[in-house]
Amino acid sequence: MSNTANFIETEIGFIPEDWDVKQLNQLVTKLGDGLHGTPEYDDTGDYYFINGNNLVNGKIVINENTRKCSKSEFEKYKKELTNRTIFVSINGTLGNIALYEGEQIILGKSACYFNVKDEFSKLYVQYALKNKTFQNHIQLTATGTTIKNVSLKQMREYTFGIPKNLSEQETIAKILSDLDSKIELLQKQNNTLERIGQSIFKQWFVDFEFPNEEGKPYKSSGGEMIESELGEIPEGWSVGFLDDGVSTKLIKTGINDFEGEKIYLDTASVQNSDIVDATTKITLQEKPSRANMQPIPKSIWFAKMKDSKKVLLIDEFDDMILNEMILSTGFSGLQPLNGLLYYIWTIIHSDKFEIEKNSFCLGTTMQAINNENIRKIKYLIPDNRVITLFNTTVSKNYVKISLNKLEIVSLQKTRDLLLPKLMSGQIRVPLEVEE
Repeated sequence: MSNTANFIETEIGFIPEDWDVKQLNQLVTKLGDGLHGTPEYDDTGDYYFINGNNLVNGKIVINENTRKCSKSEFEKYKKELTNRTIFVSINGTLGNIALYEGEQIILGKSACYFNVKDEFSKLYVQYALKNKTFQNHIQLTATGTTIKNVSLKQMREYTFGIPKNLSEQETIAKILSDLDSKIELLQKQNNTLERIGQSIFKQWFVDFEFPNEEGKPYKSSGGEMIESELGEIPEGWSVGFLDDGVSTKLIKTGINDFEGEKIYLDTASVQNSDIVDATTKITLQEKPSRANMQPIPKSIWFAKMKDSKKVLLIDEFDDMILNEMILSTGFSGLQPLNGLLYYIWTIIHSDKFEIEKNSFCLGTTMQAINNENIRKIKYLIPDNRVITLFNTTVSKNYVKISLNKLEIVSLQKTRDLLLPKLMSGQIRVPLEVEE
């Protein structure tokens, strides 16, 4: 890669002389949006009704909350989707992007779709829309007060630079997609390790089949059980609540003074338990009022808002987060005590905790849990022997997860640094890459 090129001035600024300025509608054969209305749902159907919030990190995400439809509904509302189709969210949630990979879907109005012509790189167009230039553009030009909206006309007329040479488009896209592929591989590995942790947690702390002192499953081997406010629990265990000062402590608001810049993580910067955006820089003098939570070693964080599963585990070796980042007050922080870090993390990262958190959320428009209600959430406190054994069993996996996440953030920073430079021609790529 190099930065040697002759530039010409255009309506979008300076671009390399061997590039073109194109509107999006010049690169696509079809650009439209989804159904303006609601299809007839069918829980036994095989077709999913998706909207802009189903577009996550370049993919269509279908979960248990995604409504289903019948084939007849699909036939009524199907769109011309191909292996050249890109989706962009344009209503409410703006700028989420996904590629079509053959999913059986009915598209809702909060997403638009377009099919990229064969003479252009689909992935290059995708990255042009992931670029901050486009993302900032739609935020600034969106209409609507309560729910922001980007019109199809605005999408069609969006203008950006593109190499005339298809090979250059593809090479740029490959550099960026290779980074994304590495990120995705690490995320898949983490998901597998998290599932293992949750499986062990269920076996030990829900079914109570943890190894007894003879190495046999506790409950099915006749282990003593006692009554508690959470039902039957093993003898010697107790019930605690969040911020009880014995097993967990809430982290107070307030940050340490710092010089220069730090990365600000709001809840939108986190997807499930992954940091997906580490590009917002702040200074101590110029920062949002909500940038007021200091990450500390061996802490756990969760989004307070209802139906917002965003959780972070910050271990003692997570230097990048500890030294370079500030969190939003949209997160609540917990400091587990007495060696309970991985045990409490497995609780907070579970779907059961999210359901319980939601039940305590208050508010009219934006419901969230407050500290008073956080303290109403109860959990089991196992005896020291079982906690020590659990830590020994899962710690290697959780350390690997944390190290993977640090590598993911590093790869994201590299990608986000390269993306605007590659998409503007500030960095040029060779047209032939040696194997």
